[in-house]
Amino acid sequence: MENEIKVNDKIYVLQSSIPTISVKKRKEGVWQIGENYFIRTVTMALCGKLVEVTDKELVLNKASWVADTGRFMNFLQSGTANEVEPFPEGDVIVGRGGIIDATIWSHELLTKQK
Repeated sequence: MENEIKVNDKIYVLQSSIPTISVKKRKEGVWQIGENYFIRTVTMALCGKLVEVTDKELVLNKASWVADTGRFMNFLQSGTANEVEPFPEGDVIVGRGGIIDATIWSHELLTKQK
């Protein structure tokens, strides 16, 4: 059984047997809220779940800084990075003006320091 709640214009799906909150997937322009993304900016690369899109920012949850991808194509195919630094719990705000490129991340999020 699923219940939806709206908090600060975010829609959350509460799953009765699981104590976590997930974001309802939906489109916001070209962005797909609720999907995991790998994003490269002018200064760093990030991986996380997209939970909100504003005019000037993206908001990621369970985000990590990917300090070293190794061979890029291999990284995208395998989901394994050489160096990862997770952010503490909570949301990470990314300025959209600094984004170089982004792709949906089809692997588990990178949540362990490496």
